[in-house]
Amino acid sequence: MTEHRIASTLLSRRDLRFLLHEWLRVGELCDRPRFADHSAEMFDDVLALSERIATERFAPHNRAADIHEPRMDDDGRVVLVPEVGEALAAFAEAGLLGASMDEAVGGMQLPHTVTSAAYAWFQAANIGTSAYAFLTVGAANLLQACGSPEQIDRWVTPMVDGRFFGTMCLSETQAGSSLADVATRAEPQDDGTYRVFGNKMWISGGDHELGENIVHLVLARLPGAPAGVKGISLLLVPRVLLDDDGGLAERNDVVLAGVNHKMGFRGTVNTVLGFGEGVHRPGGEVGAVGYLVGAPNGGLAAMFHMMNEARIGVGMGAAALGYTGYLKALQYALERPQGRPIASKDPAQPQVPLVEHADVRRMLLAQKSWVEGAMALILYCGRLLDDAQTHPDDDARAQAALLLDVLTPITKSWPSQWGLAANDLAIQVHGGYGYTREYDVEQHYRDNRLNGIHEGTHGIQGLDLLGRKVTMRGGAGFVLLLQTIGTTIARASEAGDEPARLAAQLQAAVERLGQVTAAVWSQGDVELALANATAYLEAAGHIVVAWLWLEQWLAADGSGDDAFYEGKRQAARFFFAYELPRTGPQLDLLAQLDRTALDMQDAWF
Repeated sequence: MTEHRIASTLLSRRDLRFLLHEWLRVGELCDRPRFADHSAEMFDDVLALSERIATERFAPHNRAADIHEPRMDDDGRVVLVPEVGEALAAFAEAGLLGASMDEAVGGMQLPHTVTSAAYAWFQAANIGTSAYAFLTVGAANLLQACGSPEQIDRWVTPMVDGRFFGTMCLSETQAGSSLADVATRAEPQDDGTYRVFGNKMWISGGDHELGENIVHLVLARLPGAPAGVKGISLLLVPRVLLDDDGGLAERNDVVLAGVNHKMGFRGTVNTVLGFGEGVHRPGGEVGAVGYLVGAPNGGLAAMFHMMNEARIGVGMGAAALGYTGYLKALQYALERPQGRPIASKDPAQPQVPLVEHADVRRMLLAQKSWVEGAMALILYCGRLLDDAQTHPDDDARAQAALLLDVLTPITKSWPSQWGLAANDLAIQVHGGYGYTREYDVEQHYRDNRLNGIHEGTHGIQGLDLLGRKVTMRGGAGFVLLLQTIGTTIARASEAGDEPARLAAQLQAAVERLGQVTAAVWSQGDVELALANATAYLEAAGHIVVAWLWLEQWLAADGSGDDAFYEGKRQAARFFFAYELPRTGPQLDLLAQLDRTALDMQDAWF
């Protein structure tokens, strides 16, 4: 039996090269002033460095951090396995915390497309440890967008250095995802600061000893604020206060009230935090000291800078976990001898590898089509963000931003659903070994299950897509999406042969999506229109990923019969044959304005 060894079972560096250079052509970004000091070769160096650090410093303790999950010691401090801090120190030392940030704050000003690909290595290697870094990146980016120059200088620079970490403190026990019900309050003081009182739940990275400080970005209400989301402000509340020179001063009144224990993502401590409980403040003062970020009552708009980034980050994490599970299942199927060809009548014939069985190939192809499609979606959104920020043409910048806005809920939810499905099949390929702790795939499944909830459930993303993004600006974003897909369809149609046949299939699905979208809103009944928003999200997501598979086909076309390109074409064939047809029944259900869920009232038992 021929031995097959995969270069890495974290991600495929060959696929990343294809997506970045042959499809998205990131080297062309170096013509723009922001990236003028970079080159395509430097981008490859960053990816190679990321792969090495992820492989050597993050992956080895992934299982240990899962087994020895975070806990509180007798002094109320969070205890983590020591490798977590060591890995994050290596990440910071490599300058990766500031990969996409401005040089003015110590960043490298890399394109977001490249940074996303680099970060995927760490999420595939160890989703729990990487979360501390990426929460910090998100908090620093928010402060750069919405903070004052003084706040950027005092808080962002040490975050980029890896000395301070960051969190987002949104949810509360009584509110959950309903941020309109946030009750944490912030009382203004004569010195321009605020005293913050309240409790926050589900705060990832909320307390630990990994750095000198933790910068909490907290949603709270000022006195007299309007009810609902229009009355929410954003406060920067550090774990440790700073003196006038930026040095560490006394502990702020932020208290670790508890640690949540999860089915997955165990390496990331998840906390309950109390603000203003009078535990740490000296001299009898009460209230956690906080600093207003942005305008009063503008907190939710500011926080969306971090929330949208986090949503795409969740999608990337889900894609990366699905991807590494797929590669490990593929490696197992290549090596594990079991059974004989179905047509064989000779019991003495040697067993064949699992990959020789058609049903195993079906499962592997399904995983490949999902995870490589998800990776393409994430990196495409990275390119949109680069264009929205740096394209030399104003109209092109605006169009990229609009298209990214429409795609964000899909980019969060689709990889979270189908990356998890890939992990499910990875377990299946392993058979009984798959659900034992001796193999990584069971942990990947548990870790990935959380991504369907992180940063808004599928239901919330469906409401966002159908209720907001499709209808905003008179449907301009939705029309732009259909037109962009149409451009790809036209190119594939001109190519003829198989691409043209796939284009015709995609064209029919796109037209049906447009018709159904109009039908859903035709009655003017918001409750009815949104009753099946999750089905709409799934169908739209599959159509978008089918489009990106057609894009990949066109990028690979003419590249010869190399096995890599043929693998791309075969995965595209699979997606169009097995996956795109799923949208038909979903769109039919939506067109009928089905009321089954709405009409279910009191007949539960």
